[in-house]
Amino acid sequence: MVAQSKVVLVVDDEPVNIMVLSDLLKDRYRVIAAKNGEQALQRAVGNIRPDLILLDVMMPGMDGFTVCRELKSKSETASIPVIFVTAMNEEVDEMKGLEVGAVDYITKPISPAIVNARVKTHLALKTAQDELAKQNELLDKRVKTRTAELSLTQDITILALASLAETRDNETGNHIRRTQYYVRVLAEDMANHGFYTDELTPENIELLYKSAPLHDIGKVGIPDNILLKPDRLTDDEFRIMKTHAVLGAEAIEEAEDRLGDAVETSFLRYAREIARYHHEKWDGSGYPEGLTGTQTPLSARLMAVADVYDALISKRVYKPAFEHDKAKMILLQGRGTHFDPDIVDAFVRVEQAFIEIAEQYKDE
Repeated sequence: MVAQSKVVLVVDDEPVNIMVLSDLLKDRYRVIAAKNGEQALQRAVGNIRPDLILLDVMMPGMDGFTVCRELKSKSETASIPVIFVTAMNEEVDEMKGLEVGAVDYITKPISPAIVNARVKTHLALKTAQDELAKQNELLDKRVKTRTAELSLTQDITILALASLAETRDNETGNHIRRTQYYVRVLAEDMANHGFYTDELTPENIELLYKSAPLHDIGKVGIPDNILLKPDRLTDDEFRIMKTHAVLGAEAIEEAEDRLGDAVETSFLRYAREIARYHHEKWDGSGYPEGLTGTQTPLSARLMAVADVYDALISKRVYKPAFEHDKAKMILLQGRGTHFDPDIVDAFVRVEQAFIEIAEQYKDE
């Protein structure tokens, strides 16, 4: 007797039929038996799991169709191929059998050659399917690992750039945290209300959240005497300060070029857009390019609201910190001139979240 690696479950309410099939298959496979539907379902999930089931159709109580339907409804047994066995003189609905999940039919009285051929064929198909499932699982694990590596690379890249910005900016790290949370809340609300749903996917909103801390990275290129000046800037100084938008975008573009094909760099697109355009205004009076309306990328329009709100509620050398209600009033006054009207409307809907973020990450 050869070593049996595959297990065949024979299900029949007639012991003689079980004996005939067992004698036929036992030299090639390990054969286990069940005399009714309930027992078959138990054996299918027992310690010795079948690789294939030969299932009688006409059985008292639970018939073969019901047993097959039950097997296919459970994840642990759904992949086991089922071959129906039925007498030639029995009227059997073959279409029904295939619909409930059977892969084949064998008629009684059985032909040994046909039984062996069908069992061999369907076990080979099952083996191939199992191997494919294993390969797919392995591929899925590799994809998840690669995705995690890319995400970590993105996070490290953004963190490094943001840390560089923090070292020179006279604004606090909490400003960076608050604005990124504001941006995410605004983006989620707009998506939930049907705005820009093609762009504001959960994945892109996460990229917006991660990219927001880089909005003022260009300030690393502003001279200390202007960047760190404890008083209000002169007009000439402010003209120099405004160049931080272009400087930031160029710095991110250089980072993209250096990363090149070594890593997917599209995640920096939002960072580049935000850095360059978050000082543009809806009516075209902003900088650096004087864009109007939706000419300004959505990412930068979101940041404009988040950044201005946080500047209003924060203390600066030229102004005290405003209360939320005053900051809200200023944003409403800028609706349709400074800010995208739809984003201001989103701000109004989520203003309580803004208040909570400001409190949670307030400056010391």
